[in-house]
This record gives sequence, C-alpha cells and structure tokens, in this order.
Amino acid sequence: MAWHQGTSVTNTLKKLLLAMLGSMRDLMPIILVIVFFQFFVLQQPLPNIAQILLGVLFVVLGLTFFIHGLEQGLFPIGESMATAFARKGSLFWLLVFAFSLGFGTTVAEPALIAVAAEAADVAATGKMIEASEAARESYADGLRYTVALSVGLALVIGVIRILKGWPVQWLIIGGYLLVVVMTFFAPEEIIGIAYDSGGVTTSTITVPLVTALGVGLASSIRGRNPMIDGFGLIAFASLTPMIFVMAYGMLI
Repeated sequence: MAWHQGTSVTNTLKKLLLAMLGSMRDLMPIILVIVFFQFFVLQQPLPNIAQILLGVLFVVLGLTFFIHGLEQGLFPIGESMATAFARKGSLFWLLVFAFSLGFGTTVAEPALIAVAAEAADVAATGKMIEASEAARESYADGLRYTVALSVGLALVIGVIRILKGWPVQWLIIGGYLLVVVMTFFAPEEIIGIAYDSGGVTTSTITVPLVTALGVGLASSIRGRNPMIDGFGLIAFASLTPMIFVMAYGMLI
C-alpha cells in the first residue's frame, strides 16, 4: 500500500512538473514580446525587476495548478454528470442542471465581476445612475445576473440542440442577426458593454465546465458525434449575453 501511494505521489509530481514546463513554454512568447519592446523599442530597463520576476513565477504556478485542476477535477466531473443525466433519461433535470451550471459559473466569473463593477463606475460618472455605492452595486448586480440568466438559457438551448441534432451554424447565424438588429435600437451607452459581456462570460470558470457538459452529453447519446455535436455551447454562451444586455439597457 505504501509503495503504491509513493508511486502515485511521484506520478503526480511528474505531471505537475511537466505542466509547469508547459506553462513556461506557453508564456514565453508574451515574455519575449515584452522584453523586445522594453529593451529594443523603448530602450529602457525593466522597472522593479525583482517584483516582475516574482509576478511571473506566480503566473506560472497559477496557470500550472489551474490547468492541472481542470484535468483532475472539473473536466471529469462535468463529463460524468452529463453522462449520468443522459442515462437517467430525465429531460427536465438535464435542462435544470444545464441552466444552473450556466447561471452559477457565470455569476462567479471573475472577469464578469470586474467588467460589471467598471461599467457601474462609468455609468455613475456619466450620470446615467446615481453616484452612490448602492446605485453602483445595484447596476453591477443587475448586469451580472442578466448575463448569468442569458448564459443559463444558452446552455438550455445548446443541450436541446445536442439532443435534437440541430446544425449549430443556423442557430448562431440567427442569433447574430438578432444582435445586429438590436444594435440599431439599443442605447449607445450599453452597446459596448453588451458586446464585451459576450467575451467575458467565456473565461476561466465557465469554459471548462460548459465544454465538459457538451462533450460528455454528446458522448453518451447514441448517434451523436462529440466532435460535431459536443462543441458549440461556448458560442451560445458568448452570443446570448449580447442580446440580453442590450435588452437590459432598453428596459432600464
């Protein structure tokens, strides 16, 4: 037993080391770009080089543990739950799970929290809302929950698409046509925020779980191809926030 535990720990450490080397390789182009422009274009030394090196180390470690955590935890649990719901044969609970997953991951998305807070500050500065903490918080929360609701609905549509085998391209084309039409009627102040909301929802928390849901569901349904039917949920998750946020801007 002790020998097996020692082997398991050694394998885990090897995987972490390989993941760390992979993270350093992935970050190298960014580092080279910064070094090139800093020394050869701006021709200035790096300020606070010790702090920068420490920050790079934290980024490498964070990226390593994040990717390793996805592989060890989020992807397997997402795929296994999607498979279990498919085998259970309950469409209602599968759709409830998809909506809850989309809503919950989006509400917790750090990028969305940051963008919503910034949008509230700009709205207060532009006198679109009261310049009070309560007004800012209410505006930011309204924006976050609107986006989260849209992503939840997007996953419901995406799951139904997988079950029915609908072509993803027609749904995407229809959705973007609606975005273009709504752009002409939405307030100018909300259009940019709406377009950005479509991007920030597909970030660190949402993407892994949503991808695992789609692939796991398509893999467990007879006649579905994971490569063709399993992907595409992220596209819905980035499309529907633009529609909902512009509608939110029209209403308020």
